[in-house]
Amino acid sequence: MRVLVVEDHAKLASALAKGLRNEGMAVDVAFDGEDALAHVAGVDYDVVVLDRDLPKIHGDDVCRALVDYGHESRILMLTAASSVDDRVEGLGLGADDYLAKPFAFKELVARVRALARRTPSHPPALVHGDLSLDTTRRIATRGGRPLALSPKEFAVLERLLAAQGKVVTVGELLEGAWDEMADPFTNTVKMTISRLRSKLGDPPIIETVPQGGYRI
Repeated sequence: MRVLVVEDHAKLASALAKGLRNEGMAVDVAFDGEDALAHVAGVDYDVVVLDRDLPKIHGDDVCRALVDYGHESRILMLTAASSVDDRVEGLGLGADDYLAKPFAFKELVARVRALARRTPSHPPALVHGDLSLDTTRRIATRGGRPLALSPKEFAVLERLLAAQGKVVTVGELLEGAWDEMADPFTNTVKMTISRLRSKLGDPPIIETVPQGGYRI
């Protein structure tokens, strides 16, 4: 899952990004509205966690722009204002969900995951033969046997299963499971696929497509 955190308070932005990464998400950070629009112009984010009170370009205008441009990213708007009128106004701008500060981090994670499940690439359950992925509870099984997957392994397997047999390129896996700090020239995807194959066992189900990528 690829998430963009847009928050002008550096310490809060860093804490949110670190926490979401620990939950297995790929997270980028923008510190103002202008930076946020530059990020979404180049990456298809599953969820944008958007602070409403931003410098340069206000969060309301960022939200309107995302909706007007037809981005499929789900928008979770954050704000220090917590009145009903504020929530109604935020949702009226096109935000998919609204969370007032201060908030419990566990609730933020739950809301981000719930929004991601509303995107086509993240259905709540993915099944291929005897392989099953519960994206809500973050549980993977094969033949009824639980699989001890790392967050990156889970994210890669989720992307491959969601593709429904189509080839997923290395670039697409990097974009979906890692963040903007990932080096596109490393073999991190290859190594993750190798570990994933070992944990999935036989018969093998991940196929390498020469000069293409991987598919199930």
